[in-house]
Amino acid sequence: MFGQIYAGKRVLVTGHTGFKGSWLCTWLLRLGARVAGLSDCIPTQPSMFEATGLAASVEHHLGDVRDLATVQQVIASFQPDFVFHLAAQAIVSTSYSDPLGTISTNVMGSANVLEALRVLNPACVAVMITSDKCYENVEWVWGYKETDQLGGRDIYSGSKGAAEVVIHSYVESFLRAPGNRVRVATGRAGNVIGGGDWARDRIVVDCMRNWSERRPVEIRSPAATRPWQHVLEPLSGYLTLGAALARDATLHGQSFNFGPRAEQNRTVLDLLTDLSAAWHFDSIDQAYRVTANLPFHEAGLLKLNCDKALFHLKWEANLQYRELVDFVSQWYYQYYREAADMYALTQSQIAAYEERARARELVWTR
Repeated sequence: MFGQIYAGKRVLVTGHTGFKGSWLCTWLLRLGARVAGLSDCIPTQPSMFEATGLAASVEHHLGDVRDLATVQQVIASFQPDFVFHLAAQAIVSTSYSDPLGTISTNVMGSANVLEALRVLNPACVAVMITSDKCYENVEWVWGYKETDQLGGRDIYSGSKGAAEVVIHSYVESFLRAPGNRVRVATGRAGNVIGGGDWARDRIVVDCMRNWSERRPVEIRSPAATRPWQHVLEPLSGYLTLGAALARDATLHGQSFNFGPRAEQNRTVLDLLTDLSAAWHFDSIDQAYRVTANLPFHEAGLLKLNCDKALFHLKWEANLQYRELVDFVSQWYYQYYREAADMYALTQSQIAAYEERARARELVWTR
């Protein structure tokens, strides 16, 4: 898997206590890595980080990526071979209530990681995670390519576009200089769902909370189409990118999109209808009701073109839509209804994901 490149390596994950960070740490542990994490807090209650007991398995650092001294201290002491920078303010609605916090976390947090790497100059690969929201979204029907215009109508999207600009400028200003030992690339993905997400203002999370209490959920934009993907899809992309960047210096400074199969563009209503089947409602009216309340701008359509990742990295998405639905439903149902061992369940879902990828002969499984 990923050429066994992570076995025995030191891997630092910023934002490791978050949803995606917890899944990434769990997978890296499975791959044999020594994992450290830097986050400012446990972001939700409940949280996947606590539900899976990851604090016992990783080197757990609490600190803010906006504090350069903290970032430098963690990198200097841990001496990572790989850095996956996921720490971010990732909620669109929060960017309206806390625009400066969103900008400082997403832009200056990324700059601090790069500044620490510039100064310390370890032999290190850094995969900087931004978002599909970094693109100027004009809601066209084809996917955005890595060369398309950056931008954003909301603060969150703007902060991700700005982070991309800062990362690019750090590479061109400092990290191509003779003697530099740091290699950097960015990964862009979005509309990620999966077990263990409890962030607010996310439709799947709202469903699982409400359905666990047998209450319907309100849907703001039932016709909005999203390229839904399980969290393991972009994580497989990030891990593939990290492995490729370690082997191939020509990828230094490049950006890559990671998205699901094209057939997974489904409406919010389609997804919720399919997810609700696992919760055994007597009628669909018990699962959700549609409202027209839109407190902030939401894009109706946003998808990515992932041809570059296929061409340069030989990366392809793995799960079919029905498998995505089953993974998500199973995780939450066992958490709320069966009080399962969530670390074991998470590892079993990663194993099942790997098994399906091998059966489909995806190149990144080698």
